[in-house]
Amino acid sequence: MTATPRKRTLWQHIKYFLRVNLIAGFLFLAPIVVTVFILRTLLKWADSAWKWIPDSMRVLEYLGIPETGTGIILVFIILVFTGLLVRNYVGKIIARTIEKTILKLPGINRFYAATNQLFISVFKSPAKEFKQVVLIEYPRHRLYALAFVTGIAVGEIQRKTEEEVLNVFVPTTPNPTSGFYLMVPQEDTIKLDISVEDAFKILISGGILNPESPELRPRKKSITTTSSD
Repeated sequence: MTATPRKRTLWQHIKYFLRVNLIAGFLFLAPIVVTVFILRTLLKWADSAWKWIPDSMRVLEYLGIPETGTGIILVFIILVFTGLLVRNYVGKIIARTIEKTILKLPGINRFYAATNQLFISVFKSPAKEFKQVVLIEYPRHRLYALAFVTGIAVGEIQRKTEEEVLNVFVPTTPNPTSGFYLMVPQEDTIKLDISVEDAFKILISGGILNPESPELRPRKKSITTTSSD
């Protein structure tokens, strides 16, 4: 005798309604609020940069233009000038010397190294190097993992295998900038019709954010990439 499912009470419906809409509203508004807060904080910080400029060089005061809200222009000019400086030979030597000095300071060196790695991960994302999103059975049979194709194995590796082998990067969650480099037979990969950016969203959120796509379900396809020894 099969048990009949229990009907939800009115209070259970209300709780479900509130919970679902509360989460949906939070997921929509939280990134907007955080973004606005960060931008507002950055603009205030940028305006404070004028305090470090000598009065004789504060051109806006002579022109009668208020400095509030214009600090971002000053920061932009400073960043461009600094970039020009550290990209030439002398500037590179100065930059390396400063970095080595900071890395020798106890306590500060760890914070600097972690911050430096964070900015490198954000602004030098490897996403542009990935050619295709695929599924592979990893770490064992019937367990699937998202992976990014970086190219086709060439030279010695390709010659010693009996099938065409792809270079794939299997990222970790929630930090997809670290992971594992694997060489997988092309026939053992399942091509996904989603972009690298959408795959990153899935990985960073641990599968919570799943971008809508009519082609989200995987299907096997051959990856058209030319190989050369």
